[in-house]
Amino acid sequence: MEQRLSVLTIGANDLHAMRKFYEENFGWKPVAANKDIVFYKMNGFLFSIGKRTDLANFIGIDSHGSGFRSVTLGYNVRTEDEVRMLYKQLKDKGVKILKEPTEPPFGGLFFYFEDIEGNILEIAYSTFIPLDDENNAIDYHSIDDL
Repeated sequence: MEQRLSVLTIGANDLHAMRKFYEENFGWKPVAANKDIVFYKMNGFLFSIGKRTDLANFIGIDSHGSGFRSVTLGYNVRTEDEVRMLYKQLKDKGVKILKEPTEPPFGGLFFYFEDIEGNILEIAYSTFIPLDDENNAIDYHSIDDL
């Protein structure tokens, strides 16, 4: 199996509200949508939001559960100033911030926030994750010496 992802899907309790959150706060534009699911073209894969109960039923699992899902979605940028700018924009829009911008001991800057259904997202600048000209993560520098 190749080391790649094609589609990352999260289940939503309220698909309409989740679409509104991502489209109004981030300016994302869907490439396809219907009453049950919406797709956004990302950098090399699709991000989709589907109805949580429909997705769980399709898979054949229980749709109940809450709290930390052991997953965060990361959005890396080129500079610490970009992190600060995006933090201010999201805070001004009333997005729930979970962790204020923080400088880890090994450098960089990051903060965490959540969408309206508790999915956790991170915006980060890291010297360990180089980006290409289209802002795709292209590598991960060694952290063995940290």
